Amino acid sequence: MTEIEQYEFDRQGYIVIKNMLTNQEVGSLRSAVDVLEEHALEYVDEPPRLVSAWGHEYHVNKEKGYHVQGAKEEGKTLIIEDFWNADSAFDVLLDHSKTMDYVQAVVRSRPTINNSEIRIRYKGNASSSHGGMRPDNSKYRYTFTDRIDCMMVRMVYFIHDVTNEQGAFCVVPGTHKGNLKCPYESDPNAEPGMVGLEVKAGDAIFFTEHLRHGGLTNRSDQVRKTIHVGYGPYWMMSQNIATMDDPQFVTDETLARYTPEQRGLFRAWPDKE
Repeated sequence: MTEIEQYEFDRQGYIVIKNMLTNQEVGSLRSAVDVLEEHALEYVDEPPRLVSAWGHEYHVNKEKGYHVQGAKEEGKTLIIEDFWNADSAFDVLLDHSKTMDYVQAVVRSRPTINNSEIRIRYKGNASSSHGGMRPDNSKYRYTFTDRIDCMMVRMVYFIHDVTNEQGAFCVVPGTHKGNLKCPYESDPNAEPGMVGLEVKAGDAIFFTEHLRHGGLTNRSDQVRKTIHVGYGPYWMMSQNIATMDDPQFVTDETLARYTPEQRGLFRAWPDKE
């Protein structure tokens, strides 16, 4: 992470990273997401079911080891969590060297993965504004003493171009340092100060979860697909909605193909501190 990137991350709460993924990585990940979307849509309304601590109902897919909620309808989104278990094509994002350089620069303790989700947003869908200063967001706090210290950061990987019209990821810069609860409602299209971040395939957005963020309405016919991986200190449990504050859900079959370093990215294998 360069000096300029650190400065901008501290100032704004996010940075846009150009060409984070190679063309080959983009192609492989896009194909894997397309296949998983088709599988998830076939099973999303089927048993077995799980109701998360936040009240969201998920299908638990025993075959491929993922959790999924949502629908393929106008205004809806499909969220597939724990995608690591579904396809080894996603392993390229484990201990991804460029990613880990950014993560290790802003998470003081040994970082581990605490969030893994694919978001598929259909026409008319918006992601509600959230984050910033609020009581239930305090565990994602952003602090600075002699260096940046984040309790949770997220890398969003883009596998196709996304414009504002196509539902760009959006942020209110600087709100990670706010001290007051946001007085606005959750419509990202109407919130003052909200900025859409247009990107190209292969780009990534790196941000602190304490930043106020969301997704503009997808007003196009393009289905918007992104891959999210969250990181935090090794002691933080899963921040996926389906398994919130439980250990990360990684199957034995998935662990068997990982290196010791890759297994170390999940909380079940903490280093001695």
